[in-house]
Formats: sequence, C-alpha cells, structure tokens
Amino acid sequence: MAWHIGQQGMGFVAGCSTTVALGLAVLLLAGASREHHGRFSEITVGRINIEEPDGTKRLIISNRTSFPGAFEQGKEVTRPDRRHAAGMLFINDEGTENGGLIQAGSMVDGRAKAGLSLTFDRFRQDQTLQLKHTDYGKQSTTAMIINDMPDPDVAPIGAMRTFTAEAAKLAPAERQAYWDKLQAEGKLAQPRIYLGTSVDRASALSLQDANGKPRLRLLVSAQGQPLIEMLDETGKVVKSVTP
Repeated sequence: MAWHIGQQGMGFVAGCSTTVALGLAVLLLAGASREHHGRFSEITVGRINIEEPDGTKRLIISNRTSFPGAFEQGKEVTRPDRRHAAGMLFINDEGTENGGLIQAGSMVDGRAKAGLSLTFDRFRQDQTLQLKHTDYGKQSTTAMIINDMPDPDVAPIGAMRTFTAEAAKLAPAERQAYWDKLQAEGKLAQPRIYLGTSVDRASALSLQDANGKPRLRLLVSAQGQPLIEMLDETGKVVKSVTP
C-alpha cells in the first residue's frame, strides 16, 4: 500500500524529527556529565594519565616513546633524556613530581643493559629514597639508597639542570671549585646511606655524614670475608675490624 503525505504532513514529520534530535542531544549531554564505570578484561594503550577533576595530573603510566617530562607546580618541563625507559610517574597535589618507577632492558653489543628504579622525592625536590637495580652483563648491583636533599627554598627541583649547564660553561680546572661552592652552600644532594651489592659482588652498608662523606662501612666480600671500616672526614680509614 502506498503512503501519500501532503504539505501539512511533511511539516509534522519535520517537527517530529527536530524534537527527536533535540531529545537525543539532551540525553547525550546528560550522559557525558555523569561518571561512567567500565569493566575490561584487557586494555592496550601507550599511555594513561590519571587526573583530578580540575585536570591536575596525579599518576602517569607510559611506554618509553610517550614517557613524559618533569612536572613542576603543574607545568611540564621537557626531558628528552627520559625517553629511554617505560614506567610510572607520581605527581603530588600541586602538580609537582614526587617520585616514580622506571624500567628498561635491552641487549647492546651482545651484552645486557638493564635497570629498574623506584624513587620517592622530597617535596619540590628530587629523590630522597631509591630502590635501584642495574645490570651490565657480568656486572650488576642492587641497592637501597637514602639521600639528603637540599631545602627547596635553597635549591628547588630542577636546580640541578641549571647547575650542570653553568658548570659546562667553565674551564675544566674551575669546575670542581664550582661544585665545592654549591655543596658548601647546601645546594647539592648528599648521599647518606647505601645498602646493597657492589660490582665485585660484595654486600655493603655505607653510612655518610651530613656532607656526604663515608664515615662507617660494613662489608662482606664475595668470598665471605667480613670487614668494618671507620673513616675520618678526608676519607682515610682510621680503624678496621676483621675476624
């Protein structure tokens, strides 16, 4: 049976179409404003940004190619040197980086070149606690490292990049004096505790003073020989204890 629609009927149809379109638009906008929860058995992505409602990034999980730069008070700073590893970046409430987990591993010239690093940063500063593993084929180390980081009012996060650039402008003979001056001003990180293995397969505990100088070492060699060393501020061993 054929249907015939006159001019009045066409107007009615057009009005209905407009009403339906508006209704669909309202439904879509309402759906977009509500939170959605999904369940997936598997998802494949290059990078995931976890953000607060205001857009502040809090956690980034990324492959090597898309790994982000550094974050300083909500601004991302370009760091092409970070594109060698994949992992996670932790970011605090104000949008400043405060640690992360990175890992990489490959064969270079027939030898392994791999490593993992889990770090936790001081507020507006760099890593104060690090769990680290490096592997270069026949040589590998694994350690927990604790550092004293400068007060962010004295040397904020990112200051090390500036120091390194300034040092590169100096003559080689002047660079050590430049770094010594920064250290005396409290602008450099100071290693305090190292607990781990060494490249010669010894296990070691090294305790440093506030200036980063080793003062006490406990060692057990790969052959099982234990040793305790006490050092002065110049690094000279002033007392040793062996079996």
